[in-house]
Amino acid sequence: MILNLESAYLRIQVDTHGGELRSICDREGTEYLWQGDARYWEGQAPNLFPYVGRLTEKKYRYRGKEYIMGIHGFVQDCELGIAGQRGNSLRLQLSSGRDTRRMYPFDFRYGIAYVLEGRRLTVCYEVENTGREQMYFGIGGHPGFRVPLEEGMDFESYYLEFPGTCCPLRVGFSADCFVNGQEEEFPLKEGRIPLRHSLFDQDAVVLKNMDDTVTLKSHGGRRYVKVAYPQMAYLGIWHAPHTEAPYVCIEPWSSLPSRKDVVEDLETQENLMALPAGASYKNVWSIECG
Repeated sequence: MILNLESAYLRIQVDTHGGELRSICDREGTEYLWQGDARYWEGQAPNLFPYVGRLTEKKYRYRGKEYIMGIHGFVQDCELGIAGQRGNSLRLQLSSGRDTRRMYPFDFRYGIAYVLEGRRLTVCYEVENTGREQMYFGIGGHPGFRVPLEEGMDFESYYLEFPGTCCPLRVGFSADCFVNGQEEEFPLKEGRIPLRHSLFDQDAVVLKNMDDTVTLKSHGGRRYVKVAYPQMAYLGIWHAPHTEAPYVCIEPWSSLPSRKDVVEDLETQENLMALPAGASYKNVWSIECG
């Protein structure tokens, strides 16, 4: 089911399937969100839970037992219930059940709330541990944005700009997109990452130690997208490798994929969140379009 939110500047569409954004459109008719294309990537803005990225052999271990789970967890494939909708806000929810426990042996309540105010869409992830033991998870966003956003512009006219003087590190990945433990400095040019299609020939660029806000801008254009993620430790930047895909994903992540050739144990993977029984977790980030 597609649900709508509106402000004086933007119209938002959200699908109850995965709680995924389907449109961010301004009153002038400009669409900011990537609309999906099988030639490049059919997704638009999946929500990632309870794992971010790939698992080695699609497996992980917990208390000596192996479980199977696909890339980016399972919320993206689930139908979420409407927990509340009023005016400019919407909340969707998923509770654990027999189907989720086959992949993930924890009792939980997952929620995603959207609040639209002016040009800013605030996204709040909520996780409640409803079980009797500590649960482990990763969480994140994967929104794609159209590039270019304006006629007469091209992909290489755009750049990603950080507001401060950060010196990010690039997390090392193997050719098949697993963490390889080899981090390196990722120098910025005047706080910017110029976009070019070849930037993604080795798949995603994943950063740590970066500023908690980044803005998609262009030379000579006036439209922008600003993503703020103050509680996320990592930022993925991606489009389909070895293509001239007309979009870029700006992905705030709380955690990382599996290490190369390691079937991870959830209790020992150091970058996962650990939530005690009965406790709740919130992570708020935002998208501003103008």
